[in-house]
Amino acid sequence: MIYDITINGDLNRVEIDRPEGRWRCRLNGLELEVDAVLVQPDMLSIRFGKRVHEVRIERSAGETNLWMGGSRFAAEVRDPRSLRGRIRAASDAGPRKLLASMPGKVVRVLVQEGSEVEAGTGVIVVEAMKMQNEITSPKKGRIQKVLVSEGAAVRAGEILAIIE
Repeated sequence: MIYDITINGDLNRVEIDRPEGRWRCRLNGLELEVDAVLVQPDMLSIRFGKRVHEVRIERSAGETNLWMGGSRFAAEVRDPRSLRGRIRAASDAGPRKLLASMPGKVVRVLVQEGSEVEAGTGVIVVEAMKMQNEITSPKKGRIQKVLVSEGAAVRAGEILAIIE
C-alpha cells in the first residue's frame, strides 16, 4: 500500500507491505527495516533498525498529531488511490494547479505554455531520491503557465504549472 504522509509540512511517500509476515517499508524510495505493534488504541511501538519509539496518535477537530517523546508532529495521511477517485469525480471546470508531490529537482518540462493536453498527459518530470516522478495533467485543457524550468529545485506542494 502506498501513502502520502505530510509531517510538519514535509511530504513523504511511504510504501508498506507485509510479505511473509514481516513489514517492508520504503520511505521516499529508501528501504527501511521497521516493525510496529499496536500497544493500545492510538499508541504504537515502532522499531526502526535497532531503535524503538513509542508514538501516540492524537486526533481532534479534523487534525492528527503524533507525539514521540515530548515532541509533537502535525500529520496528514493520504491514500493516493482514494485521492485519484476524488480528482476524477471533481469538475474539470476552471484552472487546475499541478503541484510537486515531494521536494526534488525538475529534470524535464514536457510541454510548452499554450500546448493542448489530454488528461493523463505528462507535463513535468521531478526527480526525488534518485526516482523520477512524472506529473501528469488531471484534465483535458491548455497549459496556461509553466512556473518552473529544468534544473529548478522545488518544494513539496509548490505549484509547477497551471492548466485551464
